[in-house]
Amino acid sequence: MNQVGRNMRYLGSKVKLLDQIQEVIDQNHMEGESFADLFAGTGCVGDYFKSKYKIIANDFLYYSFVFNKAKLMNTGMPAFHKFTGKHKTGIFEWLNSQQYTPDDSFFVYRNYTPAGGRMFFTESNGIKIDGMRKDIERIYQKKEVEENEYYFLIASLLESVTRYSNTSGTYEAFFKFWDPRAEKDFLLEPLELNETDTIFENEILSRDTNELIREISGDIAYIDTPYTVTQYVSAYHMLETIARDDAPAITGTGGKRGRGDKNSLYAQRTKAKRIFEDLFRQIRFKHILVSYSNQGLVPVDELVEMARTFAVDGEVQVNHFDYREYQNHRSSNKRNGRRLNEVILYFQKDLSINKSPLNYSGSKDTLLPVILKELPQNIDTFVDVMGGAFNVGANVAALKKAVYNELNPFVYELMKWLLDTEREQLIAEVECVIRKFGLEKEEKEPYNALRDAYNKNPSPLYLYVLHMYAFQNMIRFNGDHKFNTPVGVAGYSEDIRQRLMNFKVKAPEYELLNLDYTQMDWGGFPADTVFYFDPPYYITSAAYNDGKRGMKGWGITEETELLRILKHIDELGFKFILSNVLEHKEKKNELLTQWIEEHHYRVIDAGVSGWRYAKNEVLVVNYQKG
Repeated sequence: MNQVGRNMRYLGSKVKLLDQIQEVIDQNHMEGESFADLFAGTGCVGDYFKSKYKIIANDFLYYSFVFNKAKLMNTGMPAFHKFTGKHKTGIFEWLNSQQYTPDDSFFVYRNYTPAGGRMFFTESNGIKIDGMRKDIERIYQKKEVEENEYYFLIASLLESVTRYSNTSGTYEAFFKFWDPRAEKDFLLEPLELNETDTIFENEILSRDTNELIREISGDIAYIDTPYTVTQYVSAYHMLETIARDDAPAITGTGGKRGRGDKNSLYAQRTKAKRIFEDLFRQIRFKHILVSYSNQGLVPVDELVEMARTFAVDGEVQVNHFDYREYQNHRSSNKRNGRRLNEVILYFQKDLSINKSPLNYSGSKDTLLPVILKELPQNIDTFVDVMGGAFNVGANVAALKKAVYNELNPFVYELMKWLLDTEREQLIAEVECVIRKFGLEKEEKEPYNALRDAYNKNPSPLYLYVLHMYAFQNMIRFNGDHKFNTPVGVAGYSEDIRQRLMNFKVKAPEYELLNLDYTQMDWGGFPADTVFYFDPPYYITSAAYNDGKRGMKGWGITEETELLRILKHIDELGFKFILSNVLEHKEKKNELLTQWIEEHHYRVIDAGVSGWRYAKNEVLVVNYQKG
């Protein structure tokens, strides 16, 4: 790998940390084929690793997109065969030799030189920057250069611009005197990049990272968010304008373009920690590397503590490196004597979905990937209001607590026993009962013997073993609350054994409730609580909602009450998720459909659940995407 020697002036550049990033990867024996550079900036990290991995580079600013296109589409400086064949000279020689006469379209000259009342560039250099940018666009439109060559040329122009700017490095202000570098005659030089023999089919994107991570997955992800309140769209507005060549409306002494939707929440004191939580929750890469600073908006210890919630076994490694501080005109000297210390956090993301060992009718285990992807930002407490098998609530890594509520007292006691008993003890007790009664799949007599024993002396252990061998794993009772499900074709298996061993609640704490949900104190929950509802479906039928077996049924009255409570939760400022179906076997839930339309709630297609009685499920939520 041929590393570049000349560095572009860029706030937060990781050029000097590249070897340390490699060191952390090597020390932790990370393997994989893909590497995501999710806040790519000028692309030095992706460029460094492009010979080893397929790179997914993303940054929502266009100039960053240009840099990453140039570095990740090229193994070295392009040959420019078409251009050289036609013009009989090298393209850089040709561009540097052009003489330009400014007109009204020369935006840099008219706005960022003394001709426009600002001193970012000398007039002659401003003219060259404008003229070269227009020539690059013109020869690309005439197909004299390929796409990879086009981005290489724009990136070369941007990198060269930084060497002649009359600034401290960013473009929020210019010097009132001429810096010696700014007075030199502008010379376009080729972009510096690592030269490699081959590169992979890299992906270069320009998206909001927190939206993108819901759509991609891979092996290694590198996260290098802004640390401070500096907004890159403001600090590097000049590069954005030159890259886009779009002559935007500009304002102020610095001649800044409008920010649009390009403000980073990571650079906002009140939102940085919250947006990090969403990033850690939704990212689907095995190995996570995070560059951050002891002078960042989020204290490093808080960032580490948050990461533990989403890490395998709660383990987060913190690697410290001394790093030279880059200051712009907004940098503060109030560091309380602290030296800037760059850290690289490393953890393995817990991507597991721990399926409940309880096979319960209506369970959402098959829809979990969709539900988890659609979770809102910032979950302090997650309440699984109609918990059932607890597949959803147990797999949501709420920062503080997961709450399980189940009206059915038998199911509640089952879940309490499953969660409060040591794993090895659970398995030993289950296997002991199976041996004691001689249970086998479809064997009626030993099954009925266990059923009789349970009905005489109910226990969660006996009920759990019964449900494994019961018809369709039903937990069904008669009017006297006697278990009456006949034997089925299923039984104990290695899969169930593993589920018993692995099932746990991902939140740091959990609470179990056995309440009628209509009696819950909704206002008593902390801010950033998310409520998940998985009620019996009004237009379908199931043994647990017919009201004929000693349990509460579900009809139009219950459906109406549910919608009223959901609206009340919304008015309290909480977020909710409702699992349901809008259509099934030519039936339509008109009540739910009208309620959604009336309150403008969002509907998400969650996919098909159930193998015997398949149905198209939806999620209804009261928050926006991402």
